[in-house]
Amino acid sequence: MKMEGLFFDVKIAAYLLDSSLVDYSLTSLVSHYLGEHVSEIRDDLKPLFIYRLWQKLAPELKKESLDKLFFEVEMPLVEVLCKMQADGVKVDSKILEDLLERIDGNIVKIKKKVFSISEREFNLNSPKQLAVVLFDEMGIRPLKKTKTGYSTSEEVLDKLSAQYPIAEATLEYRHLSKLKTTYVMPLIEEVKKYKGALHTKFNQTAAQTGRLSSSSPNLQSIPIKGEFSFWLRKAFLSSFKNGYILSGDYSQIELRILAHLSGDDNLTKAFADDLDIHSFTAALLFGINQDKVDDSQRNLAKRVNFGIVYGMSAYGLSKELKISPVEAQNFINDYFLRYSGVKGYIEETLARAERQGFVRTILGRKRTLPEIKSLNAQLKEFARRQAINAPIQGSCADLIKVAMIRIYNELRAKKLKSRLTIQIHDELIFDVCPEELDVVTSLVKEHMEGSMSLKVPIRVNITYGKNWGQMQEVE
Repeated sequence: MKMEGLFFDVKIAAYLLDSSLVDYSLTSLVSHYLGEHVSEIRDDLKPLFIYRLWQKLAPELKKESLDKLFFEVEMPLVEVLCKMQADGVKVDSKILEDLLERIDGNIVKIKKKVFSISEREFNLNSPKQLAVVLFDEMGIRPLKKTKTGYSTSEEVLDKLSAQYPIAEATLEYRHLSKLKTTYVMPLIEEVKKYKGALHTKFNQTAAQTGRLSSSSPNLQSIPIKGEFSFWLRKAFLSSFKNGYILSGDYSQIELRILAHLSGDDNLTKAFADDLDIHSFTAALLFGINQDKVDDSQRNLAKRVNFGIVYGMSAYGLSKELKISPVEAQNFINDYFLRYSGVKGYIEETLARAERQGFVRTILGRKRTLPEIKSLNAQLKEFARRQAINAPIQGSCADLIKVAMIRIYNELRAKKLKSRLTIQIHDELIFDVCPEELDVVTSLVKEHMEGSMSLKVPIRVNITYGKNWGQMQEVE
C-alpha cells in the first residue's frame, strides 16, 4: 500500500499549533480558526473549507517554527500509520478463548474466597456493597471518605491488602475482571471480525505530549506483568510461516532526554559510561558504592528518577513511596544536590514557561500552558508539572516518530517483507520474515538509536520470539 499526494492535513496542523483542543473535527476547526459556526458540512463543501483552513494554518505553522516538524515528521508519519493499521497484526483467537476460560475459572475461585471471608455473598462489582461489608460488617477502619460514602478505590484496597486478605482478593478480582472485559473479550470479537488479524487504530492527534495512542482496541494499555498478561501477549504471532515478532525498546529514554536537556554532569557521565542509572542514583542518594546498592534502594531511586521527570511534588512522591512528605522532600533535595544541573534546568524551564506560556521539545514541538499563570493554585501546580514533563515526553514522541519513518522507508527501499505493526510508548513491534531476522534486527537498532543526536548515547534493547509473550534478547 502506498499513499499518493499526501501534502497537508489540517487536523494535524491544528494539533501541532494547539494540542489542547478537545475536538479536531472539520466543523470544530472551521469554528475555531475561521469563526464560522456550522453543525454539519456538506461533502461537496468540505474541500473548500479544507482549502481555507490550509490558507490559515500554513502561515501559522511557519510563524510558530512548527513547519519543519509538520512536513518532515508528522506528515510522513501518516503513511506509516495507515500501512500499520491496514496490515494489522496476527492474533490467535484460540489462545484468547483458552485464556478467557482460565480467567473465568479464577474469578469463580476468588469470589468464593471473598464470600468465605465475608461470610455472605454480595455484588463484588458494587463499591457501595463492598464498603458495607468491609467497614460496617467486618469493622475495618476506612481510609478515605467520598461524597457517596467510604472509598473502596484501588488505592484504598492496596493499602488494606497488606493486613486484610479480603482486600487483596478483591483487588485480584478487579484485575481479572478488567483483563476479561477490557482486553480479552474485545480482542476475541475484533480478531473474529477480521478473520485472525487485529487492526488497531493509531491516533496521531490525541495526546497533548505528541505521543501516539491506540484505540479499538487500545494495545498501549495491555498489562505487562502477571501470568494472564503473559498469555494474552502470547496470542500475538507472526503472519509469516516460521516468522518472528521482534521488539525494539528504548532504554530509559526519558532520563537520557533529561540528561541531554539539562546537561547535568553526573547524569551525562552515568549514561556515557553505560551505568545502570537507577543503581547509580541510589549510590549517590545513600552515599554508598554502586555495588552495595540493594533492590529496595534501587527501586526507591528509580521512583525518584521518574518522579523528577514527571514533575512530581514531595506529596506525590510520598504517596508513591508510601513515606511521609518530609522524607520525600528530603529525597528530592538530596537528588538535586547530586544532580544540580537537573535542578537548574527545571528552574530555568519553569521560569521560561511562566514568561512565555509554553514549552518546546528538542524538535520544536510546542505545548501551550495557559494555566501556568492561573491564580488557582491547583491549576498552576498542574501546569508546572506539565512544563517539566512535556519537553521530555514530547522529545521521546518526536524521537520514536522519526525512527518509525526511517525504518518504514528502509524496509521499502530494501524490498523487505517484514513490517512495523505496533507502536507502544517507547517500543516498536515488528512482524519479521524468518530469513530477514538479522537484517531487520540491524536495521531497527541502527535507526532507533540514530534517529536523534543527543549528548548521551541512545540505547535500544532488541528482543524477538515466536510470539509477543515469549521473547529473548538478540545475542
